[in-house]
Amino acid sequence: MVGLLQKLQEVAAGEEVEVVAVVVRVIAGFLALAVKVTGIVVIVKQHKENEVTEENKAKAAKLFREAAKQRHGVAVEWLEENAKGKRESKASQNVSSTLLSNPSMNNFDDPFQEARAKCPIHIGTFQGERIPMILRHQDVRNAAKDTKTYSSDAPRRIPIPSEEDVRTVRQYPLEVDAPAHAAYRKIAEPFFLRPKQPEVQAKINILIESLLLRALEADSIDAVKDIAIPLQSYALTYLLNVPEKEAELWVSWGLHVFKDGDGKTKGPFMEEYCKKMFEAAAKNPGKDFFSALNEAEFEGRLLNLEEKLGFANIAFAGGRDTIIHTVTRVISHFARSPLDLAWILENPKRIKHASEEFFRLFIPLTHIGRICPVGTNVHGFEVKPEGRVSLCWSSANRDPEVFDDPNVTKLDRRPNPHVAFGFGAHLCLGAHHARVIVRALIQALANNVSQIEILKAEELIEREPDYTRMIGYEFLQVKFTRRKN
Repeated sequence: MVGLLQKLQEVAAGEEVEVVAVVVRVIAGFLALAVKVTGIVVIVKQHKENEVTEENKAKAAKLFREAAKQRHGVAVEWLEENAKGKRESKASQNVSSTLLSNPSMNNFDDPFQEARAKCPIHIGTFQGERIPMILRHQDVRNAAKDTKTYSSDAPRRIPIPSEEDVRTVRQYPLEVDAPAHAAYRKIAEPFFLRPKQPEVQAKINILIESLLLRALEADSIDAVKDIAIPLQSYALTYLLNVPEKEAELWVSWGLHVFKDGDGKTKGPFMEEYCKKMFEAAAKNPGKDFFSALNEAEFEGRLLNLEEKLGFANIAFAGGRDTIIHTVTRVISHFARSPLDLAWILENPKRIKHASEEFFRLFIPLTHIGRICPVGTNVHGFEVKPEGRVSLCWSSANRDPEVFDDPNVTKLDRRPNPHVAFGFGAHLCLGAHHARVIVRALIQALANNVSQIEILKAEELIEREPDYTRMIGYEFLQVKFTRRKN
């Protein structure tokens, strides 16, 4: 890697070059290029505006091919296209996302690429159980719609790995089949639709602006602890219509209620907290989530405590880590692709498609489980009665039969039929909430930030016996540069 860095420096300083599609002219004097190489971050600085020649283009191309052969990933965002350094308008083009990455990096993001090309399923082992993982987009959608063959009626076994050791209740309405599912979903739906209300959106916008203001005033911040976790926690108070002060406790729960730290302790703690919230709401009812569940009925009766805890469980745990990780991956993307911020600012209507592309690529939830009530042949693999099947959302989102250049970020990708929020009857209740948060974040970043520099990062890796996949960050130290009006 040292040799590779030296070569880059020689090309930059000794050869007096600017490399088209590899290295570009500098805005405000220099370009800080963060290069992530097997966990080591190095900074390459380019200080000159240089002349482009065909010879130097070829040298640069060769250099980066050598880097790829060494299995070192290089992600670069280029700031200019013409040799004179005058930026041309890109109003009708997507200037984002030209990533020079080697196959190992792509496989790291999409560990199912090779398996998906060969076979519709991959056999994974989770907690000693062999589970067929359905990989292809159409097959995943078909299975998600077929709730008779692939049932969700399996308390604590729908997540993979299962959560039988970390929670005691069924999650409603996730772990319920039709026809009860629709009735349960209807109970919670009014709260999960609250982010569509202008006043709730305004609160989320103010929250994000305040978090960014603090970040811009600081030398550096941890995007996980200082932005993503408080953003998810406080935004959840708006969804559940409870006082903001409740978020002070939720922030302490970390990245994931069950998986972060000692889940076996935190799970019961969260359930006790929810019990107290239901008791407080019973004494002083209002228009909040807990009061509504106290008054909700199912089939002519009030919900019992187990049902209420199941709704609360999914409200707190179901969308926590997914939003947190998506937020940090979005910030990381803009750090590596600073032109995308200007591209968004140029036309805010682009935010909608950009957010959907982020959801497609950065989905933290690798898959979800279903059980087969009877013995079932799943693309050649025999699943025993009550055995599980995986609907691999992350693999489906990279299916080249559906998405052109599936490992390339195209912020104007259309159509984009991703399954980041699931598919069918169990489409994620929190989809509206997630979309409002991420779109507001993109808008605020474009409005206020011109550059994001990654100073230090610790990736959060999902490690299973049959695959390894990056899902987010444990730590992401960044420095924001304020956009000048």
